[in-house]
Amino acid sequence: MSEFDIVIEKLLEQRNFYLSTLKHLDFGLVMDPTKKEVENIEKLQSVTIEQIKKIEQEIAFLTSKKSG
Repeated sequence: MSEFDIVIEKLLEQRNFYLSTLKHLDFGLVMDPTKKEVENIEKLQSVTIEQIKKIEQEIAFLTSKKSG
């Protein structure tokens, strides 16, 4: 496995971790949270989504760089 493949694999693992985190946060909203808990969950969701976007941009950049 090349170094490039290892980097992509690590980025995909991070993305999967953040996607799993989002599922857990969504579940937290179903559990009848307080208003403060809802605010915290929504803030965490926003941060997590931003992290996913950054990872996906990096993956896109790296794969386009390799194919170019």
